[in-house]
Amino acid sequence: MSVACQLHLTCMSSIAPHLHLITCINEENEDRAEEEDDEVIAGRSNSPEKMVKKAAPITYNLSLSKILSLEEEWKEEEEEDEEAEEAETVASIPCSGHGRAYLDGLILETGNNNNQICECNSCFFGPDCSQFDPHCPADADRYSISTTLSLSLSLSLSLSLSLSVILSFFSPFWNWVLGDPLFLEPFWVQHAASSAIVVAGWHRMSYRYQDNSFVSKELEKHIQKLHALVGNANTTGKFIAFGAGSTQLLNGLIYALSPNDSPSRRIVASIPFYPLYKLQTDLFNSVNFKWQGDTSLWKNRSDSSMDFIEFVTSPNNPDGKLKNAVLESPSVDTIFDHAYYWPHYSAITALANEDIMIFTLSKITGHAGSRFGWVLIKDEGVYERLLRFMNLNSMGVSRDTQLRALKLLKVIMGGGGGGGKEFFSFGHKTTMKRWERLNRIVSASKRFSLQKLSPQYCTYFQNVTAPSPAYAWVKCEREEEKDCFAVLKASGIIGRAGSVFSAEDRYVRLSLIKSEDNFDFLLQRMDALVSQEHEEEEEEDGFKII
Repeated sequence: MSVACQLHLTCMSSIAPHLHLITCINEENEDRAEEEDDEVIAGRSNSPEKMVKKAAPITYNLSLSKILSLEEEWKEEEEEDEEAEEAETVASIPCSGHGRAYLDGLILETGNNNNQICECNSCFFGPDCSQFDPHCPADADRYSISTTLSLSLSLSLSLSLSLSVILSFFSPFWNWVLGDPLFLEPFWVQHAASSAIVVAGWHRMSYRYQDNSFVSKELEKHIQKLHALVGNANTTGKFIAFGAGSTQLLNGLIYALSPNDSPSRRIVASIPFYPLYKLQTDLFNSVNFKWQGDTSLWKNRSDSSMDFIEFVTSPNNPDGKLKNAVLESPSVDTIFDHAYYWPHYSAITALANEDIMIFTLSKITGHAGSRFGWVLIKDEGVYERLLRFMNLNSMGVSRDTQLRALKLLKVIMGGGGGGGKEFFSFGHKTTMKRWERLNRIVSASKRFSLQKLSPQYCTYFQNVTAPSPAYAWVKCEREEEKDCFAVLKASGIIGRAGSVFSAEDRYVRLSLIKSEDNFDFLLQRMDALVSQEHEEEEEEDGFKII
């Protein structure tokens, strides 16, 4: 190494350590070039290569602006490494396997240390979620975490009580709407590195993309590619609009289908139906549309030619059955909610090709908190009115959300040799096994029953697949037990009452897509309930013999 290079290293050590190698190479190359020049001048070398170098010398020196640019890139890489290390540190907090710690979670300040607090699964509590409450109900419905219990052991009583008040205030809303698909969490834990994103502080600061829209064209292309791979929806000739989950799109579509110069639209759905259709329609209380209840009430009415918007959920929430439209008329617009039409919840029996089809990221990848959904629309006029609603309502979907959705879809389509086989096989196997385990317990009961679902040929897996619904639609069979929600609650099982779906209260919906802890506890409680039924029957038979 030249003396100049050694001196340069000393000078640069406190400025830009990454530049050592480059500058030394530059100076060594210059030294070597000078030696070769001397050889050529002295006539000791007739090498064509060296003669070319003499004739057209290569410039190795980097400009100052280039050096500074490289230095800035290296700084960004170091910052990204630090951010990744911070995320890995938080992710490595075990929480006893019954909870999670998050980067944006509450922090416990102890002296000079700041530690993320574990957010525990239902029925688990304590600073590390290691303690179990045997009297806790099996929550097969609403979102439930034991954060308040764990915080009370570590933080002030006032903070604990404040969280309790907040959770209590919002729990009625959660009871109606939420169904967290946390069963997919283990897949994303296994693919933590490939699904991670680091967002720079300057990322997408503008309201719009470069094409002046609110939509990522790259994400749009990946959505089209995903539907083509799965074979669950035809995107050809369809416009794509994004929303904050399917929730925002539902009312946006009603607005788009109800222009001010048209008669008031009647909104209907077939019982049992997803309650948000009615709740949103009533909430907005528009003169342009009104909720009119069960579709069957209007099928054979003489005035059925009036303007209708029919919601069709297929597979249906809550019973998982594939559904078709009931009303058929030129004055009827149908919105098909295909949130669950993915291989982990249902066999893909045919390529859906309706005029309006809604999908949501929450049910395909499990990332409900990212709030991202999309709709495929055939009619350009409906599409333009929906865009107007979205632009006035929220100016599109968060650019950060679109970036994350893009990353997740890339992981799905790239894993397991491509085509999403690894992801959808994981999802289908999980939901199928859960359905089989619950069905095995309930089939031994005369007191309870489940919806009837049959194996079907799946075009995606190219074989006959067993049922794998997201929810169990439980019925209390005893004549005197008309409130099935109360029956299950008395035995420590929380479901969602049938009346929430405008059905009889003899029915209850139980979620099969929550965390493994939730599902295992549900099975324990259901097994105990059925065992109690058998014991009562044996006692009754014993009295008859006596």
